Amino acid sequence: MTEVDANTGEQIVFWVSATLAVAGALGMVLSRKAVHSALWVALTMINLAILYVANSAPFLGMVQVIVYTGAVMMLFLFVLMVVGVDSSDSLIETIKGQRLAGILFGLGMAVLLIWTIGHGLTGATTVGLDAANAADGGNVQGIANLIFTRYLLVFELTSALLITAAMGAMVLAHRDRWRPAPTQRDLAIARVRGGGHPGNLPVPGSYARHNAVDTPAILPDGSTSDISVPAPVRARADERQLDRVDIDEVREITEGRSE
Repeated sequence: MTEVDANTGEQIVFWVSATLAVAGALGMVLSRKAVHSALWVALTMINLAILYVANSAPFLGMVQVIVYTGAVMMLFLFVLMVVGVDSSDSLIETIKGQRLAGILFGLGMAVLLIWTIGHGLTGATTVGLDAANAADGGNVQGIANLIFTRYLLVFELTSALLITAAMGAMVLAHRDRWRPAPTQRDLAIARVRGGGHPGNLPVPGSYARHNAVDTPAILPDGSTSDISVPAPVRARADERQLDRVDIDEVREITEGRSE
């Protein structure tokens, strides 16, 4: 493959992945549902991983897919699906000044992004990762050399921040129990003393000609049990009246008079 073909391929990969990454970022901001925003972020992360691989950083690309897209984002999705997030909750400012801090932080990121793009478009010479990888023997070795030498303090501070965030989440999610948990005996006593039906309800349609849910169960003494019919059916007055022949037949079977 010639250098022209390689440059053309890199440009195609860049424009496709960059377009999808920006589209994912916009979709995250503009989506009304938190689950959709998380999926848009996953799209952005996958395309960033492709850009890392295209720029001779395969380790960063794999970490981007395995850790962030595969683990962190899936964790976000599971939490959102299990706990649930209402769109109106995001409008409530629980911490004073967080909206102003968010606006200032967004403006700062916008200025930094504009400055970076402007610096790249002013004709400044760019150096790829091939020279850096060759100096340390590979992409993984180069990252390890930077993390454990020049950026050791920043790396340790980031680790402490992540551990603190995990501990804070555990503290916020923990609920103190003010009274001991009820045992099975306590639950059974409360169910019997509650005044309701302590046992299982009769099955609808028992001892009937059919198993329709609107048919009350016939008890062994020949009477019917109205509580066996669901409450919505009784509220609509759709309960089916049993034929007296069925009741008499049950009574005969109970008394042993049936052949």
